[in-house]
Amino acid sequence: MVTKGNPGDNRNKSSVSTFIVAGLCCAFFLLGAWQRSGSGKGDNIAYEITKNAKACSILGNLEFETHHGNKAVNDSMLEVKEYKPCDDRYIDYTPCQDQARAMTFPREDMNYRERHCPSEQEKLHCLIPAPKGYVTPFRWPKSRDYVPYANAPHKSLTVEKAVQNWVQYEGNVFKFPGGGTQFPHGADAYIEQLASVIPINDGTVRTALDTGCGVASWGAYLFKKNVITMSFAPRDSHEAQVQFALERGVPAVIGVLGTIKLPYPSRAFDMAHCSRCLIPWGANDGKYMMEVDRVLRPGGYWILSGPPINWRNSYQAWQRPKEELQEEQRKIEEIAELLCWEKKHEKGETAIWRKRINEDYCSRGDSRVTKCRSVDADDVWYKKMENCVTPYPETRSQEEVAGGELKPFPERLHAIPPRVDSGSIPGVSIDSFQEDNRLWKKHMSAYRRINKLLDSGRYRNVMDMNAGLGSFAAAFESPKLWVMNVMPTIADRDTLGVIFERGLIGIYHDWCEAFSTYPRTYDLIHAEGVFSLYKDRCNMEDILLEMDRILRPEGAVILRDHTDVLTEVKRIIAGMRWNMKMYDHEDGPLVPEKILVAVKKYWVAGDKNSTFS
Repeated sequence: MVTKGNPGDNRNKSSVSTFIVAGLCCAFFLLGAWQRSGSGKGDNIAYEITKNAKACSILGNLEFETHHGNKAVNDSMLEVKEYKPCDDRYIDYTPCQDQARAMTFPREDMNYRERHCPSEQEKLHCLIPAPKGYVTPFRWPKSRDYVPYANAPHKSLTVEKAVQNWVQYEGNVFKFPGGGTQFPHGADAYIEQLASVIPINDGTVRTALDTGCGVASWGAYLFKKNVITMSFAPRDSHEAQVQFALERGVPAVIGVLGTIKLPYPSRAFDMAHCSRCLIPWGANDGKYMMEVDRVLRPGGYWILSGPPINWRNSYQAWQRPKEELQEEQRKIEEIAELLCWEKKHEKGETAIWRKRINEDYCSRGDSRVTKCRSVDADDVWYKKMENCVTPYPETRSQEEVAGGELKPFPERLHAIPPRVDSGSIPGVSIDSFQEDNRLWKKHMSAYRRINKLLDSGRYRNVMDMNAGLGSFAAAFESPKLWVMNVMPTIADRDTLGVIFERGLIGIYHDWCEAFSTYPRTYDLIHAEGVFSLYKDRCNMEDILLEMDRILRPEGAVILRDHTDVLTEVKRIIAGMRWNMKMYDHEDGPLVPEKILVAVKKYWVAGDKNSTFS
């Protein structure tokens, strides 16, 4: 509470002095955090600063005023539950891809690698620890090439993929040379070869999908071309693949082409890629290629690198019968033709197809083509993959791109998306889209005043838990970061297709369940209205514990919601190892929507200190 006084009042001078001291405190806090990054020097000093500067960091004074008169809640009256650290064996715990649970499911069509979440009784209600020695990752672009060993202490890939130049272990870091099974001369050289066929350099191709991504070097190096890639790989014996990708600052999720549809909308990606990803493309009557076709936009490209391409010259090196490989490629070629893909290129072990821009180019009367009956090609959450072809949106001429033509990126980011322009999203008009952009520019200005580190490069992996039209990500767009735009499956409107049309990436998810990622994979999490959306669906506590699981130590959270909802959120956070502060809405204290900002404290496995110390 600020006491009123004259301009020259000593109490105001005292406030200024307090502000200066707080500023110096924050400066030392940040210095400690920087010392802890990378090589880990200054860990002990930085930890002590973090421990003793509770109200410091980027948050300042932790007191807040609700400005709701008699409805204000006295924090001292709230019951606080303290959340203890989980056992150290849960350091890399991925609830819905847990190894022990996975092995109880059928192996057919990779079913056991799909999402299988714990029951309510099996859920952990504790805080996942970071491994001992954990340090803040290097900043991009250094993080692309180096990851601290302590953050993902798994050496199996350095042995199993040693000759393929995926990853090397050097002292206290992993080094990623940019190599891959199918690009021994490096990802840059491989991408340049693709760019001779695919318009990667001019913004035409912006969103890409990498199936069976390994350590995601393809996606890591595509950032140079301003292409953003959604990479995925299963949690298997190479358990650190996706973890390494995210430690490097590259978008990735745990996932598999198996029995369930991919959690992306139709017509999402400009390009899809498989580099020896071990997916049986010709099996199951082409079901997996049909799923790629669903998420590939008209005019998009599919790249297959590795077996069975060039089987005549490579079958001996692959140690497989040439007849088997020949039949495998024959099936792929046949399915591509049924999908109406045009083969654009084959050289060495790489082949490239292009999806036609509309159905006028396709054989409508082919009896072998079964059109999907589903009225909503974006209704995919836990829905089984089908052996059918997703129809193109209707067009009026052979030259028209089905679903609408997209502008090159970055113009695409703020242009009117075709789904909005056509009026196909109920309740979203051109005017409301433009107003949403203006609103989030205003919100981002407020966030930047609160957290001075937003544009510093400190936050690389960013998540928006309730992405709407993607305007938060659009207002935050920077080569220093990327945003995982999450579309809650229970949202009033499905606008994830709009997000992809803007040249952004995202995913469907239900926040009553754990996200498909490893712990400590996001630097900054934003959530607007998430707790209001889920208040009658699942426990607020479970959502906050999941946020804590996927947030890095010293990562930040920005929550925007109604005051009464955030008051309950604040009560739960008080029992977690987070510092927090509530802020008024940008338009003043009378607006019931507030902003709650928090920073997760630094602590590691074996640190049993009280949450409140």
